[in-house]
Amino acid sequence: MADLLIQPDELSRALSSGHKPLVIDLRPAEDFANGHLPGAVHLDLFGISLIDTDDAPLKAFFWIIEHLFASRGVSNDVPIVVYDDQSGIRAARAFWFLEYFGHPNVRLLDGGYGAWVRAGLQTQRDAEKPKATHWTGTRDARRLATWRDVKDRLGKPATVIVDTRSDAEYSGSEVRAARGGAVPGAVHLEWTNNLDASGAFKPEHELREMYERAGVTRDKEVITYCQGGYRAAHTYLALRLLGYPRTRNYVGSWKEWGDRVDLPIEHPTKA
Repeated sequence: MADLLIQPDELSRALSSGHKPLVIDLRPAEDFANGHLPGAVHLDLFGISLIDTDDAPLKAFFWIIEHLFASRGVSNDVPIVVYDDQSGIRAARAFWFLEYFGHPNVRLLDGGYGAWVRAGLQTQRDAEKPKATHWTGTRDARRLATWRDVKDRLGKPATVIVDTRSDAEYSGSEVRAARGGAVPGAVHLEWTNNLDASGAFKPEHELREMYERAGVTRDKEVITYCQGGYRAAHTYLALRLLGYPRTRNYVGSWKEWGDRVDLPIEHPTKA
C-alpha cells in the first residue's frame, strides 16, 4: 500500500534530495496559482473525457492524454507524484492514466495539498516552465475496460462490476445520460467511502473489510465505473492499494453506457 502513496514528510525529503520526483498538480489553474508544492507543474485534465470506447476514438483520446503528460516532463526514468486537494479523483485519474501507459513509478500524495499545508510544509506561487519530453507510454490493456469488455462479462461470476457513483445516480433517480440506472448486476460502493475525514485514504484493513463485505474480492476481476471514469479511477487506486491483481477502469462509464440504447440497464434499489 505504501508503495503507491507518499506522505507529505516523505515527499518533502525527496524534493530536497538529488533525485527529485516530477510532481504534477491536477487541481484547477486558479488553485495552482494561489499556491502549490515547490517545483510542481500544473496539468488540469478534468475537462478531457471520453464517451466512446470504440477503437478509433479510444486511440485518439489516449494520444491526447499521452501528449499532455509529455508536455509536462513525464518520462519513465523519473518518479512521478500526483496530487490534488485531497486524495481525490483528479489525482487518482492521473495515477490510473500513468499506470495504463506503463509508467514504472507513480505515486499519489496521500491527503493532497491539504495534508501538505497542514504539515506546515513550504508552498510557492511562482511557476516553473515544464521541460517537455518525447515520452510515449506502453499501453497496458489489462487496466482498461471498454463497453465491449463490460458487456462480455455481464453475469459472469469471475468478474465483479463496481458502481462508484452516488446513490441517486445508481438508482436512476439522478439521470446524467440518455438513460438513468446502473449496469446490470453492479455492486454499488460510492468512491467517497475510500477516504477518511481528513481526505486521505482509509487504513488498509478498513478498505479491505469494506470491499470484501460487498463481495469485491481479490480472486475476481474487478471493473470500476462512474459517469466518466474519474471516480472509477479512485476506486481502481483503492483496490490497487489492496493488491488486487486484476482491476480495470471502464473509462467511458455511464455516459457511454447510458447513452447507448442497445446496452442493458437496471434500476436497482439501494439496500
